[in-house]
Amino acid sequence: MKFCPKCGTKLSVASESSKINLHCWKCGHKDKLKDKETKIQQTPASRKEKIVIIDEDVGKIRTLPTTKMECPECGNAEAYYWMVQTRGGDESTTQFFRCVKCSHTWREYS
Repeated sequence: MKFCPKCGTKLSVASESSKINLHCWKCGHKDKLKDKETKIQQTPASRKEKIVIIDEDVGKIRTLPTTKMECPECGNAEAYYWMVQTRGGDESTTQFFRCVKCSHTWREYS
């Protein structure tokens, strides 16, 4: 891994004609590979992962804890609950609820 001597950003691989060079995306600095034995391994950028709430079939197992919470759909007073970190690590968790009676699922941000 090499860093740009001008701005310190990690250099990325850029191929120009038949040569492979290193390129700084921030300031545009270009650097030639000096060592012919250098191994270049690029990993694809990770896709944003979907948040799995909990499949309704899995929710029927009834292993989730319950609390007294009124369902906005049917008015039942009991719901299963779980918490997921859906935003940044410095933000509070999101609470999900699923009605015990009608299986309606909703969330509350704390």
